[in-house]
Amino acid sequence: MRCQVDIQESDFDIASLQAWLLSGSAGEGAIATFTGYVRVDKGSANFQCMELEHYPGMTQDSIGAIVNKAAERWPIITARVVHRVGRLYPGDQIVWVGVSSAHRGAAFSACEYIMDYLKAEAPLWKKEYSAEGECWVDAKESDSKRADRWAGDSTD
Repeated sequence: MRCQVDIQESDFDIASLQAWLLSGSAGEGAIATFTGYVRVDKGSANFQCMELEHYPGMTQDSIGAIVNKAAERWPIITARVVHRVGRLYPGDQIVWVGVSSAHRGAAFSACEYIMDYLKAEAPLWKKEYSAEGECWVDAKESDSKRADRWAGDSTD
């Protein structure tokens, strides 16, 4: 499996990332991708922006380990994860996960698995800014539950 994890402040180009997934191999029958955007939570009417912090190296390694676990479950040909850090505003792209495989079921499942575990386990810290000030945001229990549902599943 060919894998790359990028942690960056700059925005990313989805078409270029998808082209990377297809380069260097002819075995892909399917590509599944996920793009996440900064949104305003319903309870935060005065939300202005957020800031994501990380530990260089540690975050990349953690996400790489998540991708490797996915590759143990599904026949992934290529995988790429791009996660932005720094200050981000509503509508900004924040994360992109792309997986290629010979078959769609494996691509869909692996992409979802990677995103679920990324949300639950990757060492990223979020601070939100609003008209009322700033506050650190705790991890959501719902993110952990989504990751937990994969426990015991052997493939999909």
